[in-house]
Amino acid sequence: MKEWTKAAIVILAATGVASAGAYKLPEQSLNSMALGAAYVAHTTEADSAYFNPANMAFLREGHLIDAAATLVHLSSISYRLIPPYSGESEDENIFVPTLHYVSESIGDFRWGVSIVAPGGLSRKWESPYQRLYAEEFTLENIELNPVFSYKLNDNFAVGGGLRVVYSKGTVRSNGGTIAPIAREMKGDTVEFGYNVALSYRPTEDIVLAATYRSKIDLDEEGHADLSFMGMTQRYGADVSVPLPAALNIALSKTWDKTFTLEFVYERTYWSAYKALDFNYDTALPAPLVPIFDAPLDRSWKDTDTFRIGATAELGKITAMFGFAIDETPVPIRTIGFELPDSDAKIFSMGFRYRQSEHLSWGLAFLYDDKESLTLPAGVAENKVLHNGGSFDDAAAYLITFGISYEY
Repeated sequence: MKEWTKAAIVILAATGVASAGAYKLPEQSLNSMALGAAYVAHTTEADSAYFNPANMAFLREGHLIDAAATLVHLSSISYRLIPPYSGESEDENIFVPTLHYVSESIGDFRWGVSIVAPGGLSRKWESPYQRLYAEEFTLENIELNPVFSYKLNDNFAVGGGLRVVYSKGTVRSNGGTIAPIAREMKGDTVEFGYNVALSYRPTEDIVLAATYRSKIDLDEEGHADLSFMGMTQRYGADVSVPLPAALNIALSKTWDKTFTLEFVYERTYWSAYKALDFNYDTALPAPLVPIFDAPLDRSWKDTDTFRIGATAELGKITAMFGFAIDETPVPIRTIGFELPDSDAKIFSMGFRYRQSEHLSWGLAFLYDDKESLTLPAGVAENKVLHNGGSFDDAAAYLITFGISYEY
């Protein structure tokens, strides 16, 4: 049960939090995918509602709609140690749709809404020592983000809105012949937060922007079927874990209205995740307490992510490129098989084609290259990983088709 909620906070944190490790998905549109989420100051489509609602005030007039479909491929991860501890996870494919809308102006006000799914995860292990901890981790989530903008003058606007997050998760683990324990768990939650944004244009070709998303306490509730020595008992269970706050600061510069560079600095306050402690509706038998009910130290750290994106207007075609350096929040001491995360480098590219005055479409590709992670013996608290070893071959490949319409 503890592992399920750890996965939940990791992935749900993607909801409105730009990439800060942990297999999150900050890219929630065609443009953001092509630019590797270096898309906070220079936002040009209806997806401004999600990435910087203050920028809605400066968009072209009319009703704007942006929709996208993303296929996420998570490669198999190899854990290497001496047999029989080594193993490989399964490849995973996840479909992620998104939708953004921005209204026409109402005086100096404008409103919009985004529906996104920014953090799905599915990780499965069939090798015996990995199944003991993470036979399957699957989490689906969706966020509804209604927002507004207000133009204070021709150079400065503010914005913000409400975040409504729904998630549901399933986790299975099975000790098989290694240990006579198993579990199958399901749970869900609906939680609320807020986001605020500003956009300042000191000159026609420079934009300074900042966004902030609030910390949310995720009060997960569900049930757990816990098995020991062939006997299974269902328990109601709950736990509260923090969805960390995140700050984005961005600067963009445009030359001749055709070429734009954007720099984004992100700070994700993962240090709010200090420990994981479950509550059950009835007391567990004494043999199950150290397995399923002992509080787990997490001690995650705040992370920094640095992004750069380039946009080139080439007639009817807009070309985009991105690069980012991304930190993981997970210390080696508390790492596990459900999320063997590491630092990453992100490469992205894409294009948008202007089909007509009202319609444009395009494709984008992103590659998230996770560093190999070597575990020194005697550091990790997980009993298998405490022996050392390495995680290799972790990567994510994302391809997005997007379409925009205005009227």
